[in-house]
Amino acid sequence: MDAYQKLLNITAAAGQDQLLRFWNELSAAEKDELAGQIEAIDFPEMTNLIRDYVLSKPKTAIPDDLGPAPYFPLKPRDAEQAALYKRAAERGVELLKAGKVSCLTVAGGQGTRLGFDGPKGTYPIGPVTGRPLFAYFAESIRRAGEKFGRPLTWYIMTSLLNREATEAFFKENGFFGLAPEQVFFFTQGTMPACGYDGKLLLASKSSLSLSPDGHGGTLLALRKSGALDRMASEGVDYLSYFQVDNPLVPVVSPLFLGLHDLEQSEMSAIMLAKTGPFEKLGNFCVTNGRLEIIEYSDLPAALAESRNPDGSLRFIAGSPAIHMISRSFIEQLTVGGSLKLPWHRADKKVPYVDDTGCLIKPDAPNAVKLESFIFDAMPLAKRTMVLEGDRSSVFAPTKNPTGVDSVESCREMLIERDAKRLEAAGVRIPRTADGRVDAKIELSPLAVFDDEDAAAYVASHGLTEIARGAELSLD
Repeated sequence: MDAYQKLLNITAAAGQDQLLRFWNELSAAEKDELAGQIEAIDFPEMTNLIRDYVLSKPKTAIPDDLGPAPYFPLKPRDAEQAALYKRAAERGVELLKAGKVSCLTVAGGQGTRLGFDGPKGTYPIGPVTGRPLFAYFAESIRRAGEKFGRPLTWYIMTSLLNREATEAFFKENGFFGLAPEQVFFFTQGTMPACGYDGKLLLASKSSLSLSPDGHGGTLLALRKSGALDRMASEGVDYLSYFQVDNPLVPVVSPLFLGLHDLEQSEMSAIMLAKTGPFEKLGNFCVTNGRLEIIEYSDLPAALAESRNPDGSLRFIAGSPAIHMISRSFIEQLTVGGSLKLPWHRADKKVPYVDDTGCLIKPDAPNAVKLESFIFDAMPLAKRTMVLEGDRSSVFAPTKNPTGVDSVESCREMLIERDAKRLEAAGVRIPRTADGRVDAKIELSPLAVFDDEDAAAYVASHGLTEIARGAELSLD
């Protein structure tokens, strides 16, 4: 049986033989490309997904017993909890010194929404220097390794689209002072886009329209890339997970890590107190004794707006996508080389090649892309833990050029965080009448990892005051 007939049998059985309609026009290399993509698809599973997510729109069922998730508060409630936090922070430091932790960043996106041509992690976000997003993380990881006496390995998940450009960027910048072997790149999986008629789309005559399979695919990609094997060989038990658009996030937090360990949690999360019932953050909830996240768009308004007797929101805990994950949990979820997480439907405008071979760029959504989300692994964990975070210290996403969650707001929050660290160390900071920092300040993550580092920096440099209107990069 020749290659074409074999592929035709596979696709025709699934009602997808339109994928081969240009076969006779393809070169040998193009045929190999298309054949590889087709053979990578699990067509029986794909047929079920098309039935459940494309030909019908799934609705999120809200369980009758859905309630707000418990969490450890930002500040301990009593002396007993204060003692636990102290013990947890100490335990976190022990684990860092023992080399039990690595960092994991999902960085598959492009900077398109920012008007930037390139991987999002290469975007210049530093308020004074234009330090790229990747540099913020790399320098923090480097400083954490120095501080705790053990270098941390950094796992970076790219997409097929930006893998080459991301690696080139690191090489051009000398890996920002990290040893090249400290940085492990791996590639996110893909899913084919599907038209509303249930037919898979071609992006060209020789290629399916493929898109990243969502950050839930991170877990399986860790196994397939050999990253889990490397972690095991290095004695790494925990992964500190964060997204590439949030330079304010601590790359490792001793308290968060220590609580995860002491609570014997398999997957933990940072929560933020929501600014209102409809803030665009997933909601930490509990149903049937399991922790899960309900997307902001799926939580009914009556629940989103429900209040406690003191007037506070019942569903106050929002997710900024910051996690601590045990390696053993990922290994359990991906045993056998597969991972079963729920899929989420996204209606998109997807360019495609029509029956005549012409590229069509639709003006309205014409297809479905399927994504899995990493937070959907939480209900599968035997034990979970949620810790409240200080929004001003952990969450400044860079999603838009201006406005909410933007380049502007991120830079302001970076300046404010650095100013507070300097103020805590005794430096006078100029502020406007409404309390905003009246200067541009940027502390190098390589010099200052935390408040302790800031105090040491101030003492060693004799820094006492920042001039009004100054633009300072402190390295």
